[in-house]
Parts: sequence; structure tokens; C-alpha cells
Amino acid sequence: MTLRVLATSNVFEPGFRGGGPVRSLALLLDTIPPDIDLTLVTQDRDVNATEPYPGLSGEWVRRGRADVFYLPVHDRRAWLSLWRRLRTTAFDVLYVNSLWSPVFTVVPVLACRMRLVRADHVVVAPRGEFSMGALAQKSWKKRPFAIVWGRLLKNMGATWHASTAREASEIRAVYPWARIRVALDQVALPAEPLPPLVDREQPRFVFMSRIVPKKNLLTAIEALGRLPGQVQLDVFGPMEDAAYWQRCLRVIKETGTTDRVHYRGELPPSAVRQTFQRYDAFIFPTWGENFGHVIAESLSASCPVICSDQTPWSAVLSAGGGAAIQNLSAGKLSAEIGRVMARSPAERLAARHAAGAAYRAWHASHSNENFLSTLTR
Repeated sequence: MTLRVLATSNVFEPGFRGGGPVRSLALLLDTIPPDIDLTLVTQDRDVNATEPYPGLSGEWVRRGRADVFYLPVHDRRAWLSLWRRLRTTAFDVLYVNSLWSPVFTVVPVLACRMRLVRADHVVVAPRGEFSMGALAQKSWKKRPFAIVWGRLLKNMGATWHASTAREASEIRAVYPWARIRVALDQVALPAEPLPPLVDREQPRFVFMSRIVPKKNLLTAIEALGRLPGQVQLDVFGPMEDAAYWQRCLRVIKETGTTDRVHYRGELPPSAVRQTFQRYDAFIFPTWGENFGHVIAESLSASCPVICSDQTPWSAVLSAGGGAAIQNLSAGKLSAEIGRVMARSPAERLAARHAAGAAYRAWHASHSNENFLSTLTR
């Protein structure tokens, strides 16, 4: 028996800008079992992009066993064409990749509720949106919506996809009634880590993520401002929140770190691991991750991670030459960076080998089962 799944996601093309959830969704599509028929509706452009992907806007594309539609969200004719096609299929599952997205969560769930699109069951993958740090961002808007939206999803008998047991607990903290399936995100990373490069006399640090409040680059900059010496931080990632980046620039100026913090632009996915390989530690004071693909990528390049404890990686990071900081603050982060700076080159190299070994052990125990296949059980 074939399971017919309709999935929606704000972004799908697995570039760096989309982050871990996008890469996870891409892998989900690429590993669909033969008894699942998947239709994906996604945006026709990257996050905050003004131009669509070349040749994809308003088009259906076959990707492996999935049909993908790239929706121009402001084109009424595209919406009508999409609805006409979707209404011809009785889907077993509607799978949405966010709790908050107006276009790619609210609209499809309401369409399902009103029977404009037929789907017997709704599955919601919040992708870390229930972490304390994520809920704290624009909480004045999120919490009232969560109450109303939660009632609707409860009445519809929705299931929640949590990437870890920790995320399941975060979901239950908001919705104690939630029916949850826990399935780790898939990764397309090799089992063997990249070896560390020859170490240098001076340590090098990197921040690699989307520049948005949740990823908390600001605290990393404040931490650097508390340290003596010529500590350097290279920043890679898309500036998705222009106002937040301006705040970062102000703090760089106020803390006198203009010669310490250097923005290096965006990276294609193919360059991420090789870039991590050049650094002694990845500074990632995130407010919360349901999984954290970028953490896996750093460890797979033998680069230790200094992170908040708001991820499922704390034990792995501590074993891998890095740290998971409880009650993260600029002072605590500064002290941890200072400990790395105080290490000798040989000690830093040993920490990088430890990061690779911790990754190897994690990969050996990590299940890469496609979540959608669990829905048939």
C-alpha cells in the first residue's frame, strides 16, 4: 500500500542559507522508501531573496520519487493552479515543516481543515521552534498564536515530529497533550571525520550560521571584547536579519573588536567542512537547536564546538574538546574561549583529534532512518 504525503516548507533548495532543516528535508526526499508517494510545495526563492531560482518559479520538478512545486507566493494564478492539482489527490498525510509559517503551515493546515485539500492526518515538524531561546524571540506574538493554533491542531489530532527526546519535552512543555514521534534528523555526512590541519601558533575561531537573533552572534562578539590579546573570529553566514546585523556592528564598535571580528560572507554547502577544518573551535552560542546540523559538520571536520547547552549535543561536545555552557552569558563564553587560547598548539591539536573521535563515535550510533517510513508502521 502506497502512503501519499503532501509536505510543505518555506525553503527547500539545500543551500547554506536554508540551514540544517532544509538539508534535512532534502535528505528526506532523497531517501524516500518505495511505498511513499511524496508531493512537496515550497517557495520559489531563497530566504529574503528578491529573485526566484532560475527556471523554477511556478514549475513542477521531479526529484527522485517526489514531485516538487516551486510556489511564487504572490502569484494568484500559481495558487489556483496548485490547488487544482492538489485537490485531485486524497493524501494520507500533510507534513508541515514549521509551526509559525503563515504561507507554508497556516494556509495548508487551514486548507486541510476546510477540506479544500484532502489529507487524513497532519504532522507538524517544529524544527526547534519550541526551545526556550526560540520562544523568547517575539514572544508577545508567538505565545497568543500558540494557544489558538494549538487548540486547532489538537482538534485535528495532529502528530508532532521531534528530532530528539529533548525537543519532545519542549513540545510537551507547551502542549502537554501532544502526540509525538521522535526521529533523529538525517545527515549526509561521511562516517570518517576530516583530519585536523597542521596547527598554528595562534588559535583561530569561527562562527558559521545564519545571522539572526536565535543564533546569538551578539554574545560571541561581546565575549571577544572581554579578552586580551589578538583573538580573531571569522564570521560566515547569510545576513537574514539586517537590523540584528546592525546591532552586531554597533557592539563591534563599542567593544573595540573591529580588528578581531571579520565577516567573510556566505559559503556553499560543499565548502563548509573544509572551512571548519581550518579553525581551532566553532563558537556557537545559539539560543536553541532541535538538532544542529552545523554542529555535526564542525565535528566532522575535527573542529571542537563551544556552544550553549540548548542543543542535543552537550555530551558529545564535552567529549570532543569543546564545551556546552549552562546559563550562557558573555562572561562564561569569554572564559571558555580564553581556555582554548591558553592551550599550547599541541593541546589544541589534541582537542581537534578529540572532536573527530567524538564525531566518529556519534556517527556510528546515529540512525539515518527516513522519518516518513515510520508513518507506515
